[in-house]
Amino acid sequence: MAGEKKPGLSYKARRRWSLVLLLIGMPLYIVVAVTVMTMLDRPHILVELAIYIVLGVLWILPFKFVFKGVGQADPDAKDTDEG
Repeated sequence: MAGEKKPGLSYKARRRWSLVLLLIGMPLYIVVAVTVMTMLDRPHILVELAIYIVLGVLWILPFKFVFKGVGQADPDAKDTDEG
């Protein structure tokens, strides 16, 4: 059971993909969102703000599994701090 592999991305892979998404994906998403908003007629400022807030939350939903647990310690790492 020591070599048992868990399904899904490893902790290291999730950390790397989260960095890629934050450093490359998010800025690209912002550019696309602003470009689409400028193609439309400018709505009322509160409507525009609501659209940007919704778009700001929606981009993360497909990638939720990548970011889950990334801020925690590596669960697969052996504990080497045994006093």
